[in-house]
Amino acid sequence: MWQRLAGFVLKFRLPLLVLLLLSTAVMTYFASKVELSYEANKSIPLDNEKYKEYVKFRELFGEDGNMMVIGIQTDSFFQKDFFQDYVKLNEDLKKVEFVENVLSIPFAINLVKNDSTRKLAAEPLFRGDLQQQAVLDSLAGTLANLPFYKGLLYNPQTHAYLMMINIRKGVMMTPRRTEVVQNVMKLGAAFGEAHHTEVRMSGLPLIRTLMADKVKKELDLFLKLSFVLTAIILLIFFRSLSSVLMSMIVVAIGVIWSVATIVLFGYKITLLTGLIPPLIVVIGIPNCVYFLNKYHTEYAKDNNKTRALVHMIQRMGIVTLFTNLTAAIGFGVFCFTKSELLKEFGVVAGLNIMLIFAISFVFLPSVLSYLPAPKTKHTDYMNNRTFRALLDGLTALVFKYRPWVYGVTIVMVIGAIGGMLKLKSEAHMLDDIPTSDKLYTDLKFFEQNFKGVMPLEIAVDTRKKNGVVNLKTLEKLDQLSKLIAEQPDFARPLSVAEGIKFAKQAYYNGDSSNYSVPNQFDIGFLAPYLRMKGGNNAAGNATAFTKLVSSFMDSTRQVARVSVNMADVGSAKLPVLLDSLRPQVDAIFDTAQYQVSFTGTSVIFLEGSRFIINGLTESILLAFVLIIFCMLYLFRSWRMLIISLIPNIIPLAVTAGVMGWLDIPLKPSTVLVFSVALGIAIDVTIRFLVNFKQELPHHNLDISETVKQTIHETGLSIIYTSLILLAGFMIFSFSEFGGTKALGWLTSLTLLMAMITNLTILPALLLWMEKSLLKKAKKKQLWNTLDEEKDLEMSELGLNEREKED
Repeated sequence: MWQRLAGFVLKFRLPLLVLLLLSTAVMTYFASKVELSYEANKSIPLDNEKYKEYVKFRELFGEDGNMMVIGIQTDSFFQKDFFQDYVKLNEDLKKVEFVENVLSIPFAINLVKNDSTRKLAAEPLFRGDLQQQAVLDSLAGTLANLPFYKGLLYNPQTHAYLMMINIRKGVMMTPRRTEVVQNVMKLGAAFGEAHHTEVRMSGLPLIRTLMADKVKKELDLFLKLSFVLTAIILLIFFRSLSSVLMSMIVVAIGVIWSVATIVLFGYKITLLTGLIPPLIVVIGIPNCVYFLNKYHTEYAKDNNKTRALVHMIQRMGIVTLFTNLTAAIGFGVFCFTKSELLKEFGVVAGLNIMLIFAISFVFLPSVLSYLPAPKTKHTDYMNNRTFRALLDGLTALVFKYRPWVYGVTIVMVIGAIGGMLKLKSEAHMLDDIPTSDKLYTDLKFFEQNFKGVMPLEIAVDTRKKNGVVNLKTLEKLDQLSKLIAEQPDFARPLSVAEGIKFAKQAYYNGDSSNYSVPNQFDIGFLAPYLRMKGGNNAAGNATAFTKLVSSFMDSTRQVARVSVNMADVGSAKLPVLLDSLRPQVDAIFDTAQYQVSFTGTSVIFLEGSRFIINGLTESILLAFVLIIFCMLYLFRSWRMLIISLIPNIIPLAVTAGVMGWLDIPLKPSTVLVFSVALGIAIDVTIRFLVNFKQELPHHNLDISETVKQTIHETGLSIIYTSLILLAGFMIFSFSEFGGTKALGWLTSLTLLMAMITNLTILPALLLWMEKSLLKKAKKKQLWNTLDEEKDLEMSELGLNEREKED
């Protein structure tokens, strides 16, 4: 079959090239339409129970992750000049498009009792002549007497002050979010510069936007660097500008097709699909290296260009097909997960790895047939003294020191198992951000002063209309709030109970000792006052406060909302915290009358991270099984299957062990390493064993001699491609993101180990099973040299006749 394909490609090389270039032009048009995804929660399946709870919560109360926060720490907050500029900052922020509301101390509301009307008036706390320092000091004293705002807008112990900025729901799902966040950041930075005060900023809108923008910039940079770096390495190896240009054109076409595929499938660029173009570069280049290396090797034998081209297609076609197929399987298995994020990545990556094979299979032989035959300087790399000495050393290691090879391997595996036992699974909202990054340090500021800004929501369903405003329910909500506030990783919660406690304090003329849930005696007197109205033209403020209170109940007052800010505790600790709270929560709320659920963006994010890790793990196992079937089909031997798997299991085990010893947790980015490495590392094994299989009949079924020949012939291209892959993935290790950095150096480590094991352990195992393999080869007559040469001559004859006609 491959002889016929060789003849077909070379016979119709011009139409195939034109078709390829025209289709690439069409794909370029679609690639230009690609967009960045701004959606969250795509990692968790829609039928997940926690996601269903979150959707139900959003239907009742709306989005929960649309708040930015600005924080400062100063002893001069209530100095009139500083305070006035802070007020101005609030007013300027309110003018920013898509900013709906700003809540901070200058605009805090106080409830004032009016005995004549028997109402509570919601009035601005900071009013009057604020240019007078005495007035400002007096109002600051009043604020200190209002427990409602302590821990919410300021921390009196650390003199830290918080400003909450609500951004319109929905805008965070559009490109306009970058504009909103940048405008808020500019105003905050300008205020900090004016007062020589460090302004801290955080919140999910800021974190998501800045991380998405950083990822986009990095991926663009890495794509360019991968092109430049691989081009330099290719030029050093081949010393041929035409070889470099051909390889670069192949991967450039592959990148265009991959981006166009994202658009054609209706997807957008996500954190995962954004990795595909650089991956296509580092996966596509080895295809080119193996094709070119085989072409140069065959041409050096008899200086016959036609024979070299046919041999290249015939012998490397099946090898490259299966190596790309196994790599595609490594990525494509993600299609079988329930996560949309992983599905999109699997579909695009798996399909485009096979497309890069088709592109290189058509483009390289066609272009090479038009180019002049390679000169001696273009093939000198095959006689590089350094590499030849290395290959001689590997051969000696395999033949003379085989027990040492096995011994060192066993020691490595034992050490790897020890490290694997220390592995743990954990993900954080910002665990990919360097600890020196301002985004990280600002988040820690809010955790130290306000116990965090990550949203956690607790929904309490009373199972009856108006059940929330029942005095018994309010008391239980207050007990829940106190329980949550006692936890070191949770801030003081907000609920309708806090609003009622604020109203009771106002009823008792602002006495802070009465900041508590009303009892049966209080409620009779307090009930008329709860119908608040504005005083002193403060109707808008009354509306703001009543809206604030009502936002913690659904429209039927059946479901209460308890909002909590929390620290970024991670996916491992959060379930433990919530599970430890569950018995105490059930003790407060009778499960027969109430249903309490923990939800919110924090829960969904960490649940999504856990789901991705589990999905990746299952996908790797599935990929391993599928690759086993591919190897079994290719070699038709259980012995060869075992031999092929061992050199690939060891590098994965060593990488997992290194992660355990270095305390690198399993998270989406690091689990991805095993899938990427498995799909690529198995390529080396296939190339080695297929070359061994093809060369065995030419050495009279002498396995020892064939192993030596395979190490020297295939080993050279294995080392070249491994170095290119190492360089390509090492680019990712310079990322600002810990996950991308880990993906880079861990994948490089795995591929380096795979190169070593496939050039030492693999040939050693072949020699160990020499007798059984030789017996099987003779018995079944797996290779027929005469038929192969006959097919080859027919392909060459057909090509020569075609050339004469041209």
